[in-house]
Amino acid sequence: MNIKHLIAAFSVLAAFASSSAQNNIAEEVAWVIGDEPIYKSDIEKAYKDMLQSREPVKGDPYCVIPEELALNRLFLHQADIDTVEVQEAMIQQQADQQMNYLISELGSREKVEQYLNMPFSQYRDYVVSSMRDRSRIMQVRHSLVKDLKITPSDVRRYYSTLPQDSIPLIPLEVEVQIVTLKPLIPREEIDNVKARLREYSDRVNKGESEFSTLAILYSEDPGSSVRGGEMGFMGRGEFVPEFAAVAFNLNDPKKVSKIVETEYGFHIIQLIEKRGDRINARHILLKPKVNDKDLTDALTRLDSIRTDIVDKKFTFEEAARFISHDKDTRFSRGVMVNSDSRSRNYGTTRFEMSELPQEIARVVANMNPGDVSEAFVMKDPKHNSDIVAIVKLTNRIDAHTANLADDFQMIKSMYQNHVEGEIVRKWLDKKISETYVRIEDGWRGCDFAHKGWIKTKKGEDLDDD
Repeated sequence: MNIKHLIAAFSVLAAFASSSAQNNIAEEVAWVIGDEPIYKSDIEKAYKDMLQSREPVKGDPYCVIPEELALNRLFLHQADIDTVEVQEAMIQQQADQQMNYLISELGSREKVEQYLNMPFSQYRDYVVSSMRDRSRIMQVRHSLVKDLKITPSDVRRYYSTLPQDSIPLIPLEVEVQIVTLKPLIPREEIDNVKARLREYSDRVNKGESEFSTLAILYSEDPGSSVRGGEMGFMGRGEFVPEFAAVAFNLNDPKKVSKIVETEYGFHIIQLIEKRGDRINARHILLKPKVNDKDLTDALTRLDSIRTDIVDKKFTFEEAARFISHDKDTRFSRGVMVNSDSRSRNYGTTRFEMSELPQEIARVVANMNPGDVSEAFVMKDPKHNSDIVAIVKLTNRIDAHTANLADDFQMIKSMYQNHVEGEIVRKWLDKKISETYVRIEDGWRGCDFAHKGWIKTKKGEDLDDD
């Protein structure tokens, strides 16, 4: 995620409207929704953020942005009527995650303040407020469509009415199973890592070195090492269990934890601050290294397993269940699931080639359904360490125009989005007709997405001409 995208993500919802109103009494009002003004500065700030983040504006920004702000006001007004509430602890946790991301991208809280040109705490309050509003808006939208029922016949009827040029072209997709092995790490290498961590702990506990300095110099966690190992405020569920069990039992910020082993490697931890059910801590991560011989031994073993699968001594699914080290797939027959939230295949077993790890994509490109690859080395996406793998291509769907037989779920999603959009649009049109709206001169000459914003004295819509 680009840092400017992250900052701009909140601008359309709030844009510091309240602070603008308080700090500049003479500021120009562009719209009024009910009894709430939308100021020109709100629109300008949202537009500036969209330009900085290179977000496309579909139409005249001085028409699109104020209308979007006005629609959000309608949703929030309904949230007030329905007494929609949010899970405050979750909002605070998500805000901390966003702030931690900013720190990781820019390097420190001070650099974040310089980039934003405002105090860190002020921007965090803004993020919390924006997230709270966004959550309430989403809940209102969900309440409007929660009773929608879609049947297969609805989907088929919808598909039959689609113009040919509106039916999407689906690129090549594949479904893949995987078995992985982690190379054996010699005990000598593990002992060496632990000895280094014990040395760092002794230097901190004796006052010879700062924990943060050692983290910058030696920690192998790229996300936190540049910040002196600081991880930001996080809840227990955001850590792996072994790390959380030790970190949440720390009480003295001057002391260093015992060595903790997790799936990522070996850590030492120092508490910075506790805040309710969240903590801010530093850590130093060291990862035992795999040597070439152990990597070659793992490849040889996995090639032997592949031979047994091809000779039908056992199945690929059995190998995944009893041999694979991949925790995400070993209990699902080795089937890989698309975890890219940006993909239309998110949560399914389908991948476009570009969505697969590049090592797997290269291997799968020359395989036919049912083939099992030879063993190969790849980077573990989670831990950025070398592992060996074999894959089985279970299905290949060539590029094609979407059809009900192969792409029913995608077409169903298209139909659902269409129907939900119509429901929300009709609700908004009714809400607009019932709400006092005033658009000042200079802001009216727009082809708005929703009709009814500009009314006659009798409350009827003005003709667009």
